[in-house]
Amino acid sequence: MSIASTKVKRCRMSYEKVEEAWKLSEAARDYVKAAGHDVSIQEIFDKVFLPSDLVDVEKTKNEGGNPPKVFLKSPYGLQFRPEYKDWIPFRHGPVTLEPLNLTP
Repeated sequence: MSIASTKVKRCRMSYEKVEEAWKLSEAARDYVKAAGHDVSIQEIFDKVFLPSDLVDVEKTKNEGGNPPKVFLKSPYGLQFRPEYKDWIPFRHGPVTLEPLNLTP
């Protein structure tokens, strides 16, 4: 594997993690649209975020804060924006890069 392809792989891996966060954000938005009633933040947690295997439930419960945050098992999470009533990704931890494998 060349150094260039390793860098592409790292970028793709990081991109995939951000993309997972966006998909979970979209799932929350879709849930609210389909509900047909005012949806509380707690309902979104219960119906969308907590069932997801992407969510670090303990960290979310302990550090969720105000405005609410959902911590994923990756270095990313979702933060509620009250002014827009939506969830956007944020990075809560360091991105760990795999060591280069320079052997052919």
